[in-house]
Amino acid sequence: MSPGAGVAVVSAVLVFVLLICSLRVLREYERGVAFRLGRLRPLLAPGVRLLVVGFDKMIRVDLRLITLTIPPQEVITKDNVPARVNAVVLFQVVDPVKSVMAVENHAVATSQIAQTTLRSVVGRAELDTLLAHRDDLNADLRMTIDAQTEPWGVHVKVVEIKDVEIPESMQRAMAREAEAERERRAKIINARGELQASEELRQAADTLSRSPASIQLRYLQTLLELGADQNSTVVFPLPIDIIGPFLSSLRPDATPPSPR
Repeated sequence: MSPGAGVAVVSAVLVFVLLICSLRVLREYERGVAFRLGRLRPLLAPGVRLLVVGFDKMIRVDLRLITLTIPPQEVITKDNVPARVNAVVLFQVVDPVKSVMAVENHAVATSQIAQTTLRSVVGRAELDTLLAHRDDLNADLRMTIDAQTEPWGVHVKVVEIKDVEIPESMQRAMAREAEAERERRAKIINARGELQASEELRQAADTLSRSPASIQLRYLQTLLELGADQNSTVVFPLPIDIIGPFLSSLRPDATPPSPR
């Protein structure tokens, strides 16, 4: 092989290697932010892209939804209750160029903003709100974080508070409070039942008072029910209007009834 042919082969191999090194493949969910000699180039779409080795530099940006876990944060609620709160944030890059040009690392910056916002928002809420109205706090957190990440081309879709840890003494106090609340409700229900029963009893007494025979029959029925138990002694009071005629007939000076 002549020297000229050897140089041509070497050159062809070098060109082929440079060509292979210059090729970049972007997946469908990726975008490429490229710089040529430090200057920003147009955004690179998915597919095979050619970059000049030594002149071009490309940064891949993932457009998929990213899950970010916020580590437990020590906070003090508005009513001075210490708590440990953690959350999860779902965000997505909507502007790849801003996510590279406006912030050094958008994932780390979003995480730091989420942590500080979580402590701030939870610190303005009371413990009852934190436990019973998480949806409102989640919406407040999402709007606050999204407003701060929007200039970076990052859109926060969901923020959810996962766990709330409170001291054991506070848990016992809440359990006692819940038990007292249940007892209060039971007493109110019992009192309402007594009120309804007394009203029904008053109506029954009014009805019986209009018919003396009904009262006598009610006495006899009650006496019959109590007499079913032969091992008990029952002292049964009778109205004087029932036994009055009987006692009058037993007196010696009682006038016998005139014959008809």
